Amino acid sequence: MTVSIATVDLFCGAGGLTHGFEQAGLPVKVGYDIDPACRFPYEHNNKAKFILQDIENLSGSDLAEHFSGSSIKILVGCAPCQPFSNYSRRYNDKKSKWKLLQDFVRLVKESEPDIISMENVLQLKYHSVFQEFIENLESLKYDIEPYEVNCLNYGIPQSRRRLVLLASKFGKINLISQTHNKGRYETVRKTIEHLEPLAAGEKSKTDKLHICSKLSNLNLKRIQASKPGGTWRDWPPELIAKCHTKKTGKSYPSVYGRMEWDKPSPTITTQCFGFGNGRFGHPEQHRAITLREAALLQTFPENYQFIAPNEDLAVIPIGRLIGNAVPVKLGEVIGRSILEHLQ
Repeated sequence: MTVSIATVDLFCGAGGLTHGFEQAGLPVKVGYDIDPACRFPYEHNNKAKFILQDIENLSGSDLAEHFSGSSIKILVGCAPCQPFSNYSRRYNDKKSKWKLLQDFVRLVKESEPDIISMENVLQLKYHSVFQEFIENLESLKYDIEPYEVNCLNYGIPQSRRRLVLLASKFGKINLISQTHNKGRYETVRKTIEHLEPLAAGEKSKTDKLHICSKLSNLNLKRIQASKPGGTWRDWPPELIAKCHTKKTGKSYPSVYGRMEWDKPSPTITTQCFGFGNGRFGHPEQHRAITLREAALLQTFPENYQFIAPNEDLAVIPIGRLIGNAVPVKLGEVIGRSILEHLQ
């Protein structure tokens, strides 16, 4: 007996979750997002179709078209929730904080998928909207399991903890066993050391994404004075920013920091290409990490393309796509968990 599976990815972004599902062997039919910059990377690197549409205007009948003829219907996504996700800044601020999550629930009710997965920030579970989300799914007879996932335990080379909710009409979905233990985590060195060295402001001749931001003379002196894993407190007094000498600034030691070769990176954010935005200094070279290095730390394959060959690179939009993405390997973990559940 042939079992056909159809997956729809809401808030699909550049395709991190979809690509992970494809690597796990789960087909994805379509991804929805309101950012037109997502179209090229999503469709070029994946077999799924991209649809530019606000989830608020999406209906269960729209999803039914994608699910038609399939034995198993899967609905997945990372619904941005203010004020916890930078990703949500793309959406109209006049909307309710929780409107996107509520739309996710509405689409579940209208399309009745067999399996649901939602990935989000850990803080979401402490808020009433999440409890309402769970209660809605329970009323629809789903077996629900929220997991706190330490990405380091699954071969993702960055300190990143996420909430992964798995729900099924067929019973509990168990998250697959972790693949990595402390002391054997993937590292910055293993992930990006092989890329060609660059100076601040330089770019690769062969890879558009391997480009790093320029540094002012002051910030160049700061990164030269920075130790891997250290803080701005290691600098001579004349390099320390005035805001950090104040009481309110002393609790931000990671800004202007360097990564360490033999440890995982910090959480990759939408602003990870800037030296002053966190611990995003290269471990050895006097510069911030490049967009390609950030994408690799997000476990995108090195050949994953974010812009068309004839398109000029816009650093901020691509940084947003990379920082907001579900790490590909986390997508693969979710996909493999669902597949094992179905088997």
